[in-house]
Amino acid sequence: MKIQLIFALLAAAAFLSIRTASPEASAEPMEADRVAIPDASAPNHHYPSNRPPLAASPLVKLPIGAVEPRGWLMAQLQLMRDGFTGRLSELSRFLGDDSGWMTLKGKGWEEMPYWLKGYGDLAYLLKDAGMRKEAERWLDRAFKSQARDGYFGPPDNRDASDLWPNMVMLAALQSFHEATGDRRVLSLMSRYFQYQLHLPAEKLLPASWQKLRGGENLESVYWLYNRTGERFLLDLAKKLFERTSDWTSPILSRARDEAWEESSFYHGVNIAMGFRTPAIYAQQSQDARLVEAVERNYRQVMDRYGRQPGGVFGADENIRPGKDDPRQGAETCTMVEFMASFESLLKVTGAAAWADRAEEVAFNSLPASMTPDLKGLHYLTAANLIACDSGGDHDFQNTGTLLSFDPWRYRCCQHNVAFGWPYFAEHLWLATADNGLAAAIYAPSMVRAKVGDGADVSISEETDYPFGDQVRLSVACERPTSFPLYIRLPGWAKEVRITLNGRPVKGSFSGGGYAVLRRTWRQGDQVRIAFDPEIEIVRWPSAHGGVSVRRGPLWFALEIGETWRRCGGTEEWPAWEVLPATPWNYGLVLGGPAHAPPARLAGRAAPPFQPFALEAAPIVLKASARRVPGWKEEGRMVGPVPASPARGEGPVEEITLVPMGCARLRISVFPVVED
Repeated sequence: MKIQLIFALLAAAAFLSIRTASPEASAEPMEADRVAIPDASAPNHHYPSNRPPLAASPLVKLPIGAVEPRGWLMAQLQLMRDGFTGRLSELSRFLGDDSGWMTLKGKGWEEMPYWLKGYGDLAYLLKDAGMRKEAERWLDRAFKSQARDGYFGPPDNRDASDLWPNMVMLAALQSFHEATGDRRVLSLMSRYFQYQLHLPAEKLLPASWQKLRGGENLESVYWLYNRTGERFLLDLAKKLFERTSDWTSPILSRARDEAWEESSFYHGVNIAMGFRTPAIYAQQSQDARLVEAVERNYRQVMDRYGRQPGGVFGADENIRPGKDDPRQGAETCTMVEFMASFESLLKVTGAAAWADRAEEVAFNSLPASMTPDLKGLHYLTAANLIACDSGGDHDFQNTGTLLSFDPWRYRCCQHNVAFGWPYFAEHLWLATADNGLAAAIYAPSMVRAKVGDGADVSISEETDYPFGDQVRLSVACERPTSFPLYIRLPGWAKEVRITLNGRPVKGSFSGGGYAVLRRTWRQGDQVRIAFDPEIEIVRWPSAHGGVSVRRGPLWFALEIGETWRRCGGTEEWPAWEVLPATPWNYGLVLGGPAHAPPARLAGRAAPPFQPFALEAAPIVLKASARRVPGWKEEGRMVGPVPASPARGEGPVEEITLVPMGCARLRISVFPVVED
């Protein structure tokens, strides 16, 4: 069975297709198709995508610069530039001129490439000449480091048979080529992959991080193949997949439980990166079971360790048996790597669910991992977190300071977080296999791309999403141009309303898959998308019947007063503890008149420059609650959520709920109490 058909069946089993009306019948309301995935019967003509014999790519990444982030998303990039990511060379001991990546002697491991793959993309998106010059200074040394046999990078890594740092550097080089067209990248990668092909099997991904993360290398091999068509790359891809750790078997298998806490297989970042590997290789093998394995393993991990709001799973280094409640934190590295996997799987499978999952992490968990000015971050973020202190009295696998915000500590996250927002911005819009465009992830932006028969088109996306509920798309083109426009229907949406030039588009558009508008587009055409999300109560049986509040793509948390206290650093680059200034041990009262909403919308405003701050929350809810005095701290951690119904005391109070991403301290899983 064709792999594209399997992708479609996995994405949605029972979508009804509504035939499209003729574009010329403009007097009649337009109808639209609803599809599970974009048509991938042929490759996109305008942008590099999968060459045969690889399965055609349903969605295709546009070159860097084609998508221009705007509004609050552009603000995140600007804050990154002015925060620790843009100025990390002032803070990191790994970014000096004595780095092995610069001297080509001595040590140079993952830290610099981790940072560069985000920093370079940030420079291209911001069109910042100074940042580009700095990025290209490091890239130039990579070009000069290549040996006659094709290896490149610090010799210490070669001596250790460690290809992992180079996998990260390849991502930075690929972005450089997309932004500039510099063909030195293709030459370097081709020679380097010849080097890999001729390595003895025992020296190719022999152990450790590289063996678990070989899927990163595999993606780069396909990236090059789609640009050069060199057949040896398919042989290398097969060899790499065979040498990479087995991500097709169930992650939580009983055999691996025996050495659970010692196994790097259970490291949160390794899971977030590695779980997508089988679907990447399925492009070549055409084996649908590999795609099924990815979804199964994602669900297995999330069903056991992700039973909490925010889109991530509890892994305070590793996932650990019994450590699966909402107070178990996720590394900041895990968040950005999970998002990157979702973005890759979105392109490979076309399934809209991966975009839903990327948004959930980006809008809810990632912002709270950093200070609002993006000048500090912490190692762990949890769904229930009542103190970001600098002590070590926590039930986490690692010891020491893990929760305070600091620009100096947290070595891996300090560098790796750099690509989270840039990669997210680059995947807002994607080309489709049938030479159209897909509004894949929603945020204020502008896209410029070639569509249809090669015409240039631009689409402006005006929206306050995820804080607002509507999106307006405005089309600009020099001549009438026929192409399909795919509009993602978020999985949480009960109904999506679409209008074209003020007229309703006919069709039933509940969440999941895409609405497809196939027509001849003209200058000034406008599409409006309205989501009308409801306030939902989500129950977590695994958290003793606790509940969370969700509205559309946003999860909500109790507004807890924050006291920020210096705990180190310098005046320019301080470290901060954030401690609670108001009570936090509330349970939600869900009773009341029949059909009464469990919470109500109490305030809306346009997103400010930085919406992910407690005092700037663009949307707030109100809910009824009572204090639960038996819910106490354990050390500096919040205690487990009491079993519902919990014993409440005192009067019923009206509490304020804010988006999770705005709250550095949060209770987002509550017990239920009686009124």
